[in-house]
Amino acid sequence: MNPQSDVAAVGDVRKAAALLAHPLRPRIVALAREPASATELATRLRLPRQRVNYHVRQLARTGFLRRAGQLRKRNLIEQRYVATARAYVLAPEILGPLAMTGHQAEDTFSAARLVALAAALQSDVSHGLTESTARGQRLATLSIAADIRFESAEQRVAFTDTLQQAVADVIRRHTSPATLPSGEPGSGRPFKLVIGCYPARRSSRRSDSVRGDMS
Repeated sequence: MNPQSDVAAVGDVRKAAALLAHPLRPRIVALAREPASATELATRLRLPRQRVNYHVRQLARTGFLRRAGQLRKRNLIEQRYVATARAYVLAPEILGPLAMTGHQAEDTFSAARLVALAAALQSDVSHGLTESTARGQRLATLSIAADIRFESAEQRVAFTDTLQQAVADVIRRHTSPATLPSGEPGSGRPFKLVIGCYPARRSSRRSDSVRGDMS
């Protein structure tokens, strides 16, 4: 039995449409993070079993639910289902030619480029997580988040210059060459580093200053 992913990317338009075709379906998948039969789901949703069972079958057919054993109740045997992931994200490629790419915005200070990089990061990490989970492995990642304030544009520019120099120095001292003099890829496993900075939402009340997680 395949393990349940923490997050899975949905990159197929038809699959995304199957999940979003009815507002009940995301609720079913959310409740099915733990194995449940259509009858159990219907009870929790306070809806007719036949109605819920129809959507359960559609979700199983499109890969959002998978079989998770059977439940015997008196003389009846009910099929139980579990969500294939605990959360889902829509991969940028689902938009096809409308998807944002880094080549459309090369300016380092462009908000469009930041969005493109964030979209690529979301797609790469979610796909990588799905593949590593299927292999029974953990995906090696590093994340750092910080809340900072700038009182002037000059302060922000000075911070940017210093950060760029520091990151370049760390990369130079602690990583292997990306390419060899011959033009061939360097040795070791390649990783992608993305650093972004943007105005925080006014409604945000996050109090954490700096977080790091390496798995």
